[in-house]
Amino acid sequence: MQDLKQRTKKLAIACWLFCRDVPKSREYDAWARQLIRCSASVGANYRAAQRAKSTADFLNKLKIVEEEADETIYWLELFAEVIPERNQKIEDLLSEANQVLAIIVASIKTVKKNM
Repeated sequence: MQDLKQRTKKLAIACWLFCRDVPKSREYDAWARQLIRCSASVGANYRAAQRAKSTADFLNKLKIVEEEADETIYWLELFAEVIPERNQKIEDLLSEANQVLAIIVASIKTVKKNM
């Protein structure tokens, strides 16, 4: 799934670019760091899943991707609450993160069904 590898990488970069433009303060900084970490982890763990040693390993790695994508959505939702003037960008990021999450959840269900 080369497309999903690219999408997860683009999501991480888009979140990084968003965080680069967030106001500089201790409070925003903590959330920005969390968003950067989890959004990058989505792609990193998806890549790791592609190198899984077994179906069970693949499933476990996909579950990590699911958790990281969900966490990405959480931090974006928090930013939407406190920086409403950036909501259009946040909504775009949320849309992409939710689409990636839906793809991963569907993949997990398919793997479980085929086990």
